[in-house]
Amino acid sequence: MRIHVVDAFIDRPFAGNPAGVCLLDAGDWPEAAWMQQVAAEMGHSETAFVRQLPADEDADWEIRWFAPLVETNLCGHATLAAAHTLRRERGVVGAVRFRSRFSGILTAHAHHDGSITLDFPAAPGTEVPVPAGLSEALGVMPEATFRTGALGDLLTVLPDEATVRAVTPDLDAVADLTRREGLRGVITTAPAPGPGLEYDFVSRFFSPAEGILEDPVTGSAHTALAPYWSARMARNGLTGLQVSARTGLVRTAVHGDRVHLTGYAVTILDGTLHV
Repeated sequence: MRIHVVDAFIDRPFAGNPAGVCLLDAGDWPEAAWMQQVAAEMGHSETAFVRQLPADEDADWEIRWFAPLVETNLCGHATLAAAHTLRRERGVVGAVRFRSRFSGILTAHAHHDGSITLDFPAAPGTEVPVPAGLSEALGVMPEATFRTGALGDLLTVLPDEATVRAVTPDLDAVADLTRREGLRGVITTAPAPGPGLEYDFVSRFFSPAEGILEDPVTGSAHTALAPYWSARMARNGLTGLQVSARTGLVRTAVHGDRVHLTGYAVTILDGTLHV
């Protein structure tokens, strides 16, 4: 069985967010425990498993995502990586429809310049009081916090890009907080420092309770970031820069209850899974 490592939301190697991609033949899923072990062995924030569906289904492929410790409900960068791998390994062109267990049908549109646009459900936030212990866990007092519904994240607005970059969280405290609040992770975000840059806002993402200390580039988080910043800036078609050590760019556009996320991907490794 072949397995691939793809850097997503970037156009060069050794940046963006690496994802494992395992393309499966038609048939039943492997045991979830086995997929979880593969994801733990890979050690990336997500590994995507993709299973081909019969021709008469409402989607072309079924997709599942595993973090090192748990199966997750939605993952943008591993879906982008999976679409890139299908294009490269199986010659798939145009749009690919993925059926997911928790987030419905997700479509990936490949473009002639090599970029891929994901069509994901939007996750607009609802403002909530700052949870107890959050400012201590992050080391900074947020301007505002928002729950993101089914996405399960806490969108945390900070005053400026420098503050987002300087955050050094107490990851044990963040893990305790997310478990207590029933959250997947914490997004920190702020506007870009001025016009004329290649990005409009910045973010970081922490999900230590799921084995992801800091995610390099979080596509799914942008389903909440895009509605928030589009409303705040009163314009659509924004670009987010995730200011992790590896960094990456996500172009966003809000279309009603959907968000389009566009980025590039680069294959780093092709291998054989022997177990």
